[in-house]
Amino acid sequence: MTLKGVKKIVVKVGTSTLTYETGKTNIRRMIKLCSVLADLHNAGLDVVLVTSGAIGVGVGKLGLSKKPDDIPGRQAAACVGQCELMFMYDKFFSEYGQKTGQLLVTKDDFENETRRTNLSNAFEKLFEYGAIPVVNENDSVATEEIVFGDNDSLSATVAKLIKADALIILSDIDGLFDSNPSENPDARLIPVVEKIDNKILSICGSAGTSRGTGGMVTKVHAAQIACEAGIPTVVMNGSAPQDIYKLIDGRQTGTLFMPRN
Repeated sequence: MTLKGVKKIVVKVGTSTLTYETGKTNIRRMIKLCSVLADLHNAGLDVVLVTSGAIGVGVGKLGLSKKPDDIPGRQAAACVGQCELMFMYDKFFSEYGQKTGQLLVTKDDFENETRRTNLSNAFEKLFEYGAIPVVNENDSVATEEIVFGDNDSLSATVAKLIKADALIILSDIDGLFDSNPSENPDARLIPVVEKIDNKILSICGSAGTSRGTGGMVTKVHAAQIACEAGIPTVVMNGSAPQDIYKLIDGRQTGTLFMPRN
C-alpha cells in the first residue's frame, strides 16, 4: 500500500521541526514546508496543516530562557507565539498564492456533538473556498479537562473528523526503528507496520525533546487512532519537507502504519 492517489491529507508538524535548538524559528524549513503543501494544493489535494509551536515560538519571541513551568506562563507564551506563528504561515502561504484559515481547537470541540458538527462544517467550507486550514490546540485557554496534550493525537482526530485519505506526521526522526537509534547504531528503520501491537508499543520509547511535548510513543498512538478509522499514517523526518512528494508519488519514506480494513 502507498499514498499514491490520495486526495485529502492531514500533515502534522511539531515544535522540534519548526524551531532550532535556540528556540528560534527555523524559517528555511518553514518556508519549504509551506511551498510543498501549497504545491500539493495546486495539484488538487485538500490539505490540512496541524501545527505545534505556539509555546516554543512564544518563548523565543519573549526572549525567555526556557518554556515556563507554570500553566499561566505557558498560556501567555502560547498567546504571543500563536500570533507570530500564524503571521508567518499566512505570509509564506500567501507568497505561493494560497489562502489560509486558522482553527484553534480543544478536545471538547470533538467530544461535544454540536461543536464537532460545527467544526466539521467549517473544514468543509474552507475546502470549498480553496483555503488551507491551519490547526493548533488552543493552548491559551485549554484546561486539563479539554486538552489533547499533544498535537500528534490532535492530528489523528482531525484526520478522522474530515475523513482524510492519509495522515503524515513530520518528526525529528526518520520513522519507527526496531530499537533506539541514538543508543544503538545498528537500529533499523521499520518501513511498514502492519499492526500496532504490544511489540510495536514496547519499542516506542518515551518523551520528546525539550522544545516539544511528544515523542515516538505519541506518534504511534496517533497512528493507532487514524488506522482504526481506516486512515494510513506515515511518520517521517520533517527536516526535508520535500520528501512528502515521494509519499504522494507512491514511494516509501519513513514508516507507514497500515490502516485496519
